[in-house]
Amino acid sequence: MRRLILASASPARLRLLRAAGLDPEVVVSGVDEATASDDPTEIALELSQQKANAVADVHPDALVLACDSVLEFGGEAYGKPATAADAVARWRQMRGRTGRLLTGHCIVDRTNRCEVAGIVGTTVHFGQPTDAEIDAYVATGEPLEVAGAFTLDGLSAPFIDGVDGDPGNVIGVSLPLVRALLLQLGVDITSLWR
Repeated sequence: MRRLILASASPARLRLLRAAGLDPEVVVSGVDEATASDDPTEIALELSQQKANAVADVHPDALVLACDSVLEFGGEAYGKPATAADAVARWRQMRGRTGRLLTGHCIVDRTNRCEVAGIVGTTVHFGQPTDAEIDAYVATGEPLEVAGAFTLDGLSAPFIDGVDGDPGNVIGVSLPLVRALLLQLGVDITSLWR
């Protein structure tokens, strides 16, 4: 069985992969998330590639999966908010509107000198939380740890009216895309089941 590494500290990504029968090692890339691009799609894809390659450089025998998520909202790219005040302002702006959560995925296989990447976008319909609910949510600290200042599998779930597309992508990893990328590398996802 091939060794699989998740180049991410995201517990949500790890939970999704484990629920799908995979049990990757976790190695955080340490890549600085600054990028020259302003385009949300380019940011998500570029950072996933940088993270996967950084970990593959140290673990060349493994299949390395990295992901990076960005919220595209009003034509702007939003990663993790820098401060609680940023998170409050963002939520007040997002409520009642829609955005697109973009997640870049990259798998590097140094053994076969291959790299595959792709991106998935999921439309998110934000609900109408009150100012008090937003303040209470931000006070938990959760929105400071996630792209877009929200999660679909955490405390902000009641404030999301729905999604169009892959909900796993919003949580952090699109399992259908991971399967497709693995197939491009000649790896059947079932061969990685624990």
